[in-house]
Amino acid sequence: MESTFQSFTQYLQDVGKSERTITGYLADIKIFSEWFHQTNGEILHSDNLTPTDLREYKQYLLNVQKAKAATINRHLAALRSYASWAKNTGSAAYNPADGIKGISQQKHAPKWLDRKEQAAVLREAERRIQAAKTEPAKRQAIRDHCILTVLLNTGLRVSELVALEIEDITFSERKGELRVRTGKGTKERNIPLNDSCRKAIKTWYSVRSIDNTNKVFTTQRGCATTRAIQTVLESIGEAAHVENMTPHVARHTFAKNLINAGVSLEKVAMLMGHSSLDT
Repeated sequence: MESTFQSFTQYLQDVGKSERTITGYLADIKIFSEWFHQTNGEILHSDNLTPTDLREYKQYLLNVQKAKAATINRHLAALRSYASWAKNTGSAAYNPADGIKGISQQKHAPKWLDRKEQAAVLREAERRIQAAKTEPAKRQAIRDHCILTVLLNTGLRVSELVALEIEDITFSERKGELRVRTGKGTKERNIPLNDSCRKAIKTWYSVRSIDNTNKVFTTQRGCATTRAIQTVLESIGEAAHVENMTPHVARHTFAKNLINAGVSLEKVAMLMGHSSLDT
């Protein structure tokens, strides 16, 4: 079993899982293997896991352990990775996790980051710049820090961030402005840039490669995509131990910071690109 866990661990590292995720997955698999042995009277191997086992374990967590939906879904995520590893390495003929659905969770009210969480994700983004060993890695870390800073301080939708072009941003030493030309409903709006934003953008511009695109945020392969931005924030959030770090959470954080600072709802709605105060 020890060699199995070593191979599974290597697989998780190869697919880019963080150390925290790997540790959690291994712990969940060990718990499952104990249940598997007690239930079936045999040791868990990669070739004797079946869809029935997964369905029964899901019901066990739900009805016996009274586990919350998030906990059950985390266990299932670990088992899906384990099953994928078994199939990919050829130690299982098929993936027994195919078709095994998680537990639906009730949608919560919009979430935002508190001050401590905001500091944690920004600190992680800054740490990545300092830890970069190569110029390409440092350039990417500077870009990612800029993306995070802009989202937290402008409330842009991720689609608006991806669409930003060089001429949409103007700034001087003491002030700056960002123009959204492709907002929802094709509404144009202007958002002031604070000192943090201006510094982050200037730093990114100083290392940004000169290429054939006029987009502000680029990758080595071209323009940054919505999925690329989401992945950046997920990675930073995971490393900073901040759950559900998404562009939408950054957008809500911007709005909450404004409200906490006493900005009127009318002004917040205008900066967010909402035509209705109800929204």
